[in-house]
Amino acid sequence: MTEKNVLAYFHSYEEAQGAAAKLKALRIEDMRVDAIGRFPGEGSDHIENPIQADFGGLGNLTLGGDFSDPNAAILAAADASASGMSTGGEDDTMGRNYLLTAVMDESVHHQAMRVVRECGGLL
Repeated sequence: MTEKNVLAYFHSYEEAQGAAAKLKALRIEDMRVDAIGRFPGEGSDHIENPIQADFGGLGNLTLGGDFSDPNAAILAAADASASGMSTGGEDDTMGRNYLLTAVMDESVHHQAMRVVRECGGLL
């Protein structure tokens, strides 16, 4: 028995759980849904004034990142999402903060990918 996997990104937890429920109908039991983020930290829960507030940099201000390494903060600030000018293309995972991970037998892999796409997931 050869195993295959599926990693699918979703906009909401409910979308990911809906896909997981449909995958169970294919007898896929080895799966999970996790909240993920591109940057470390919990995000900013308040508005900061960039002129008067004490913040670590653009990555902290716009992305809500909690960077322990100044080099990582600089790299994050160079990301298109920090400026708000992200293209948001079809293959962009921005805003898809829920990851469905599933491991299955190769015989149902194509069916599983179809189910994920129908549920709004990005493979």
